[in-house]
Amino acid sequence: MTRERGSPYAPHAEGETAAMLDAVGVDDEEALFDIPEGVRFDGEFGIEPRSEQALRRELTALLGRNDDLTEFMGRGHYDHYVPSIVDNLSQRAEFLTSYTQYQPEITQGFLQALFEYQSMLVELTGLPVANCSMYDSATALAEAARLADRVRQASGTRVLVPEFLRSGKRGVLDNYLAGTEMTVETYPMDDGNVDVEALAELVDDETAMVYAENPTVRGTIEERLADIGELASENDALFCLGTDLVALALLEEPASVGADVVVGEAGVLGLPNAYGMGLGLFATREEYLRQVPGRLVGVSEDAADRRAYTLTLQTREQHIRRERATSNICTNQAWVALRAAIHLAWLGPSELVDLAEDCVRDAAALAERLDALVGLKAPVHDRHHFREFVVRCDQPAAAIAGDLETEGYAVHVVGEHLLQVCITDANAHKADELVAAFEGVL
Repeated sequence: MTRERGSPYAPHAEGETAAMLDAVGVDDEEALFDIPEGVRFDGEFGIEPRSEQALRRELTALLGRNDDLTEFMGRGHYDHYVPSIVDNLSQRAEFLTSYTQYQPEITQGFLQALFEYQSMLVELTGLPVANCSMYDSATALAEAARLADRVRQASGTRVLVPEFLRSGKRGVLDNYLAGTEMTVETYPMDDGNVDVEALAELVDDETAMVYAENPTVRGTIEERLADIGELASENDALFCLGTDLVALALLEEPASVGADVVVGEAGVLGLPNAYGMGLGLFATREEYLRQVPGRLVGVSEDAADRRAYTLTLQTREQHIRRERATSNICTNQAWVALRAAIHLAWLGPSELVDLAEDCVRDAAALAERLDALVGLKAPVHDRHHFREFVVRCDQPAAAIAGDLETEGYAVHVVGEHLLQVCITDANAHKADELVAAFEGVL
């Protein structure tokens, strides 16, 4: 059937479209949409034509008006140096043009790369199943809570999360659980880490999942993960651990402390820090395989007995299972997972461990230097730290942060007299200048 206008891929002929419009009682398709006049397209963009050279000059001048700030910010968003090899390989046309790898016969290379990414997550977490399509750490946590609701035999509906939890992550979790019987409750912290005794009073047979982070949102390294995992297990609840790819290279292996699900931010490698777009880490036990959200790449053999890769267990996904799918993630996260895999492979095991050790050493060294300044105490929590730490200041924290911003440095304000500072390989070369700026504004 041919069409005189419109897309040749649209399934409806003009007669069919007219019949549907008649059935709903409107004259044309535009009547189905209520678009305010202020934003309705009138056929003119109102943009003056420019040459490429003129446009480049204009955009350069516009971008030059941005503040030139060196960020010492963290709290879930971490900037590590991304080597040029990541761009050079990931931007090859065969990767950029591959939307979703549903046709294994033409996407074996990409599927193999994703399988390698999943294999790296398995090695780092100690859990046998990992996927390759989570939006970010917040949605990964929310998907873990939904998984806990699906797999448990008991009737528990409570999800326990730490008192210190990034507000955006809590908001996504609440949003995902809205409309279900699941509820989210907080448990207290003790000097930056989980108050295990207080948590023990809260966990019961109505608890579906216990969530903890290592490192915590304040950068402290959690010391009693095994105790938390045991509490969850004793009460038939899932233990979900939040972490990231760099931290996993150095801290306790999640499987060894009883973690049932590991979530977090995989985009700490392979992606520049954008305070938005990320890549969620998600790994779990094999018994939960059919309840895992997102895409899974599996390995098999083709008709010629050659090793072959394919998206497996697709009956979990929404393009087949529709409203009964394990999740509604459909936007392709494969390309960012590819970038993380390239970065991990470029680092290798020894360099990844070196990077993680630097996150401990540099944080300790910077905290010691800030603690030596009059009017500051760092770190506030008497713990080991990873990348970041909290600083107590005698003066109002917001005022100090504002003065630091004037000097070209950005830090987080986390309390009336509390600042949070994060140091990585991307900003460590500016540590001396940051200390000097603190000294100057106090």
